[in-house]
Amino acid sequence: MTNFDHQYQQILKNIMENGYAEKNERTGHVCKSLPGQTMQFDLSEGFPILTLRKIPLKLFVAEQVWFLTGKKDLSFLQQFTRIWDDFAEDDNTIASAYGFRWRKHFGRDQVGMLMELLKKDPTSRHGVVLMWDPADDGLGGKAKKNVPCPYTFTVQIIGGKLCLHLIIRSNDMMLGNPHDVAGFALLAYIFAEKLGVPVGILTVSISNAHIYDIHFDQANEIISREILHPEIKFKCPKNAFNRAERGDTELVQEIFRQLKDQYSPQESLGRMKIVL
Repeated sequence: MTNFDHQYQQILKNIMENGYAEKNERTGHVCKSLPGQTMQFDLSEGFPILTLRKIPLKLFVAEQVWFLTGKKDLSFLQQFTRIWDDFAEDDNTIASAYGFRWRKHFGRDQVGMLMELLKKDPTSRHGVVLMWDPADDGLGGKAKKNVPCPYTFTVQIIGGKLCLHLIIRSNDMMLGNPHDVAGFALLAYIFAEKLGVPVGILTVSISNAHIYDIHFDQANEIISREILHPEIKFKCPKNAFNRAERGDTELVQEIFRQLKDQYSPQESLGRMKIVL
């Protein structure tokens, strides 16, 4: 499997050269977009983190630990990042928080049941977890500040290894994608450690991969950069799943330190504004 930087650069190049330039009515920005983009990584060969530019490592680590707590209140996450604050309701919660939907929203603990299913039957193909609520999200449903972009994932053990397939309905390739890939790679490692199996293939399928007009220059800079073929290895801490459920802040720091010690990104592109 080719590394993250190579696949990422190729998708950006394809979008900038062949993407459909259309004005998005909700944001008022022009996007260049392509449908049906896919990235795939063999996690046993390394951890997929973008090094063509610097990304904040602690952000995606803290997010995944927060997700696994099953909470929608932002207090835990705000110890590490304020990235979700713009989407918060007046009570400091995220109405469509991924972890809350994984663990409580649909009347059952999807992630807990996923772990039980794969322990009992490692050959099961029923390991589907949803973040999207068809009774409430999209299609003229209840207005809210945020609806899930990654909306479902499946987990299967194939060839003795844990494989995770993430599906994203809409992906900002300059800001969202690097964090989504790294975050769900980390989730796969945590699940694999819990189940006592090695990590396998992470597949990320994107229904609408896009770049906003305000990021075109920075996208072209990324496309022009030489790929240095970095290698980042990761060993999941023991009992990471159980520690994440408890909201263990030291787990965030432990994972962050391990990745930071190996992370050598290229020059920053400067601050990039999030399009809300």
